[in-house]
Amino acid sequence: MSKKLFLLVLLAFLACGMGAQAQGVYPSKPVTLIVPYPAGGPMDKLARELALPLAKQLGQPIVIQNLSGAGGNLGSAIALRAAPDGYTLLLNHISMATAPALYRRLGFNPETDFEPLGIMAESPLMLVTRPQISAGSAVELVRWIAKQPQVKLANGGIGSASHLCGLLLQSSLGIGMTTVPYRGTAPALADLLGGHVDLMCDLTANVLPQVFSGKTKPIGVTSRKPLSVPGASAIPTLEKFGIPSVQLGVWYGLYAPKNTPAEVQTRVNSALLAAIQTDAFKQAQLASGIDVVRDARNTPAGHREYLHSEIARWTPVIKAAGAYAD
Repeated sequence: MSKKLFLLVLLAFLACGMGAQAQGVYPSKPVTLIVPYPAGGPMDKLARELALPLAKQLGQPIVIQNLSGAGGNLGSAIALRAAPDGYTLLLNHISMATAPALYRRLGFNPETDFEPLGIMAESPLMLVTRPQISAGSAVELVRWIAKQPQVKLANGGIGSASHLCGLLLQSSLGIGMTTVPYRGTAPALADLLGGHVDLMCDLTANVLPQVFSGKTKPIGVTSRKPLSVPGASAIPTLEKFGIPSVQLGVWYGLYAPKNTPAEVQTRVNSALLAAIQTDAFKQAQLASGIDVVRDARNTPAGHREYLHSEIARWTPVIKAAGAYAD
């Protein structure tokens, strides 16, 4: 081999090696974030508030893709089939823990088919009543319920957070109510304001505007401490009124397809931790009554452990109710 030919071969080899090395640096292109619920909803809002600081940390744009359907399972199934390279991530909430019991033909296992990357935020729910009910506390509400021939408890559909809250509420109080499911919490809340149903649980972000305007009455929140939202800190916790079992937070976590490389998982988790500590992200969550998570659940291992415990918590509750979403 001539010296000139040898140098050409050497240069080509080095170029290939440098190219492979460059391709191995994650991320080298935009990252898709699948949101398995419609645009404009609470999860979509959270995703967009996360996308900007996360993109800054990763150095690449975050492209949000809303893939709603099947109670959030459609988007999750699509994320599952994506290449395990870190360029397709999934944002999902408590449904990853409740779906295995709610759906008899789910098609995936949240514990084994995904890599948990960290839980970032948690939103309590608020129990509210139609404005005509003369009950200003959980104690007064229980007395009112005991006197009624029928109490209508609205929810946003089987498997929704409001449905789960209703199950826990009835179990805690030992009182059965007439459950009225809707196709989403928006129409349920509209009927509550119209006086067609008596009470419901919903995310604080959804009901706070109605509470502040006096269109509905707040009874309590499902967290262990009152909200930090200005003007809402006086709303008590349900635990204060002797209903400790109604501890329900809608937590939000990030996932990657199974077998995503460990170094990619670490990179995303590091970027996530930095993103959720930015002032803009924290202020946006505070305004909606959402807590930014700062505990062991931030880590992939802690996220995995918490997901397992939540599945164990919700499976017997849902099976006892005998309500399936499919």
